[in-house]
Amino acid sequence: MRRLLRIRNARIYLLGDVVSTLGDSALWLAMAIWAKELTGSSAWAGLVMFCYAIGSLFSPLGGVIADRFRRRPMLICANLLGAGLVLLLLGVHGRGQLWIIYLVIFLYGILGSAIGPAQTALLPALVPADLLAEANGAQQTLTEGLRLVTPLVGAGLFAVAGGAVVAVIDAATFLIAVASLLALRVDEPAPGRRAAGAGGRMTAGFRFIAREPALRSITLALALAMLAFGFTESAGFSVVTTGLHHRATFVGVLIAVQGVGAVAGGLSAAAILRRMPEGMMTALGLSCAAAGVLLLTVPSLFVVLAGMLLAGLVGPWVSVAAITAIQRRTPSGIVGRVTGAFGLSLSVPQVASVGLGAALIAAVSYRVLLIVVAAVAGLAVSYLLSRPETRHKTARAAGLPDSGPAAGPAG
Repeated sequence: MRRLLRIRNARIYLLGDVVSTLGDSALWLAMAIWAKELTGSSAWAGLVMFCYAIGSLFSPLGGVIADRFRRRPMLICANLLGAGLVLLLLGVHGRGQLWIIYLVIFLYGILGSAIGPAQTALLPALVPADLLAEANGAQQTLTEGLRLVTPLVGAGLFAVAGGAVVAVIDAATFLIAVASLLALRVDEPAPGRRAAGAGGRMTAGFRFIAREPALRSITLALALAMLAFGFTESAGFSVVTTGLHHRATFVGVLIAVQGVGAVAGGLSAAAILRRMPEGMMTALGLSCAAAGVLLLTVPSLFVVLAGMLLAGLVGPWVSVAAITAIQRRTPSGIVGRVTGAFGLSLSVPQVASVGLGAALIAAVSYRVLLIVVAAVAGLAVSYLLSRPETRHKTARAAGLPDSGPAAGPAG
């Protein structure tokens, strides 16, 4: 970490990212509270996050945009657009303008689907290849650490100043991100031919993942796990109310414990990744996640807290392993599209499993659902361990040009 923070670009990038993440998280919660106050309905409040999730399904298109332009100028424009977008919320004065909240959050999700791949693609140009894991781990640590405070920040700002002020503050965080991007010293190559061919642009990420053995195995394993992990969204409340006999609000305590584990996971991810390939670290993370989920079936507060701590710990391990695998193994010209394809490959099964879990929890014991989650995660681990590419070190280096047969069609 010390070596990473000695790099000027890394310090500036992380500062801009942490400020932007703080604004994003505060806005999402504040908008859900605003919708709840305007309608009195929890369902209308929940629709806020659903709109964001739908917008994030545009990640393959966002990946195309991230590869079409130089990443730093593209991110500057995207953040300026985001600042203008959230200011539309100043037009919300009552229930009649509720649609503005949903529209803004939906567009926010689409914008994020372009910003995320562009950030992933820009990072290898900012730090040496051997520090990518440290950079991704630091980003995860800061993100998870903010999740411990942003619920209070978002709810507190809304209670004190209202949704319009939260929107203005979020717009300011976008401008701080712009300032940090302008301060970076980076020499990016021109996109060149990587933007040619409309049909190829949209599918290049999926095609590359299908051809690259390690990325294919990691993506398939995580997609399989996501088919069941969405069940935990609904089962979590039953863990608290049925298993521990606490009020539903006690979920907040469990989330805080999970956040503490996630901070520790972000701090330790790079050290673990130095000792094993990305696929093996993904398998390790999924194994520990399955164990953590099984601990939630035990009607003991101490055991459940241990399970949440473990689940939080391994989340950043899996995320850092997957992102670093993409950055290390993908030619620079298609990193955006590969990141977008990877994101969609996980988002679709996750959204489906959240909906299925919400339907099943009324008819099936939460313990059964959690055992299913652990079993599916176990299948994903078995698949990863059965693949020889999972045990191999990185075969590619970050920054490869997207030409030649290894890169595949870029257009």
